[in-house]
Amino acid sequence: MNKYSTIEDAMQAYLDTIRLARSQHTYITYRNALNNFRVCLAKNKIDVSKSPVEMINTDAIAWYATYLKQYAATTEQLYLTAVKGFYDFLAAEEAVDLNLPKVKLLIKQRSRRPGRRLPQFPADAIGQLLEYYEKKPLPEGAEEEIILREMRDKAFLITLADTGLRVHEACGLRRGDIDWNEGKALIIGKGDKQAIVRFSSRSMRALKAYLQARSDLDGSAGRPLTSLPLFARHDKGAGSKVKPITPTTGRNIVQERVAEALGKDAIGTITPHSFRHYFVTRVLLTTGNLKLAQSLARHQNIAVTQRYAHLADDELDSGYWQVFEDK
Repeated sequence: MNKYSTIEDAMQAYLDTIRLARSQHTYITYRNALNNFRVCLAKNKIDVSKSPVEMINTDAIAWYATYLKQYAATTEQLYLTAVKGFYDFLAAEEAVDLNLPKVKLLIKQRSRRPGRRLPQFPADAIGQLLEYYEKKPLPEGAEEEIILREMRDKAFLITLADTGLRVHEACGLRRGDIDWNEGKALIIGKGDKQAIVRFSSRSMRALKAYLQARSDLDGSAGRPLTSLPLFARHDKGAGSKVKPITPTTGRNIVQERVAEALGKDAIGTITPHSFRHYFVTRVLLTTGNLKLAQSLARHQNIAVTQRYAHLADDELDSGYWQVFEDK
């Protein structure tokens, strides 16, 4: 007897495994994909709340590939991946006898390949932003919370720019993660993989200055210093407790500081991930070493790093013509 009486039951069981094994963002994406799959099945006279799970077959994936043409190619690929995972789940659970090679072939034949987009970011503006905060003096006579936020935000921006850390990775750092003598940190990055991240001299200076200013707060926390967050909250809600900032706070820091340094019109043009683009491009422009850039950025696929090589080439071309033709 099939353990799933309806398609809906099987879908819910599959989503439960995604929620337990993957990130919240991935879970939401997969849930949206299956919601769209429900609509597609309904258009083909299959009610997932009543139909037996055996109604899922290779025809259904073909219908879904056609149905997704109304979406962007990237969304189509993402949603097909999620539903392909559902098919794999059904086969593994022996809920349906499926021809998985045929499912894979149908997806390959009927789905579009998303065009490769070069990462867009205002490199010059990021440089101006960093220069602004490196030179900005601390406000005289300000409350301790304000001083600490100023120093934290400066250290946070420089760290993003000089390490290539993703915003959630930076927000998750603890003081004990940093090897202050070597200027390195061991992190758990994307895909739960361990990685070594290196810190520049200017990022180490900004971090040390911030933590020195925070010493009284950290000392009264009643916890080992190594367990405390590298970037802490400094607001009324945190009070005297040392709590880590969240990725949402990290994004807000970037937005607020961009507005201050570059004006309100610049809001939205620079995000936390823009600093990662900035980092990779700087490595390529300085060294021309694609493999080095891939390793430092922790890109699993070198094709991702190659997108930045095109940006670097554009700047190199501009520099070449300026040197040899402007005479």
